Amino acid sequence: MKIHREGNRTLLFVAAFLMLLNTLLYLWVSREIFLILALVSAAFFLFIVSFFRVPKRKHTEDVYAIVSPADGKVVVIEKTYEEEYLKKDCLQVSVFMSPANVHVNRYPMAGIVQYMKYHSGKYLVAWHPKSSVENERTSVVVANDDVAILVRQIAGKLARRIVCYAKPGQVVKQNEEMGFIKFGSRVDVFLPTDAVIQVRLGDVVRGGVTVLAKVKE
Repeated sequence: MKIHREGNRTLLFVAAFLMLLNTLLYLWVSREIFLILALVSAAFFLFIVSFFRVPKRKHTEDVYAIVSPADGKVVVIEKTYEEEYLKKDCLQVSVFMSPANVHVNRYPMAGIVQYMKYHSGKYLVAWHPKSSVENERTSVVVANDDVAILVRQIAGKLARRIVCYAKPGQVVKQNEEMGFIKFGSRVDVFLPTDAVIQVRLGDVVRGGVTVLAKVKE
């Protein structure tokens, strides 16, 4: 396991703050209380470190598979009209990322980035039905010779920082890093209506591993 580069600044800031805080506590409180607070600080720091972990995994590689872009729980599977770019009916699969999940986002399939756009917006809770179109978000369209999909990173109450590495015209590989959402949120994937969904509501999925759907061979 390694620590993602997006965590470097945050971890340095948190470490410096906790060191300063614990130094002051050492001077002001009793030894017993200081030891308790020092243990709490260490636990808090390890919790923050866990947000930026990147575990080693054997990723799923399949040209006919749409792989989950994120760790989390499947909270939406429905037919909907994607009006931002695809402009057609799609199957939407949404994965909710809790603060305990791995926060790296990956490309569900290989192809060329046709579109990338950042949208400012609200910070509704990520499972709110309107969060997909009203929250701060980034939309990325990846296409190959057979299919085009839209992947949307969505901010939530805690996640106020969306990072997206996609650039229009970029050639990307399946499971390559697409971005990072700090402190949990949600990722929507808009698929062709003839895609065969491989997950159910409530399923726990792993980014780069779990197959969300299969497209026609």
